[in-house]
Amino acid sequence: MTKRGERKARILSAADALFCARGYEGVSVRDVAQAAEVNKALVFYYFESKDQLFAEVLGTYYAAHRSFLQETAGRVEGSQRERVLGLVSAYFDWMAEHSRYARLIQQEVARESDHLPLIQRHLAELHAPVEALLGDLLPSAGPLAPKHFFVSLSGMTTTYFTHAAALGALWGEDPESESARSERREHLSWVVDAILTKLQAE
Repeated sequence: MTKRGERKARILSAADALFCARGYEGVSVRDVAQAAEVNKALVFYYFESKDQLFAEVLGTYYAAHRSFLQETAGRVEGSQRERVLGLVSAYFDWMAEHSRYARLIQQEVARESDHLPLIQRHLAELHAPVEALLGDLLPSAGPLAPKHFFVSLSGMTTTYFTHAAALGALWGEDPESESARSERREHLSWVVDAILTKLQAE
């Protein structure tokens, strides 16, 4: 990587860490520059504005998210049930490593920020792999449409991590410990298997 590329990557990495820790409103370009150990002008040289920098952070995350879903959907083998269960389990593990983004995006959606159209565009891209995997099991419209399963499956996964800090006090254990994650993964598999059983019966 060139020196120019290294500096840009360092700025993006610093912005990523700060936005995920403090949210968009809690971070200034000066904060990013200090964390990246560069001057503020250099941040604006690579990124025209704080908005563009934030869009780059989200774009990098969503690109990885989309790539993961596409690759995993193509790699998991077996019956349709086995493929869906395999994808759900793999997705839970992937989100465990990227849970900071779930919290960041939740904040932006909740406050109906100016970045909502960007998030909406990326969500549309993420919906496609799920629809492709479940499409022949589900009607195209109504309460059993793929759009509802997309929200349900992602919600059952991401909510676990966005609420982890509160759940820890309630449960008396760290929800992000390996034993707690293993229990949650098993629960997700049980719920999804029950849904698939009901769908196939109908």
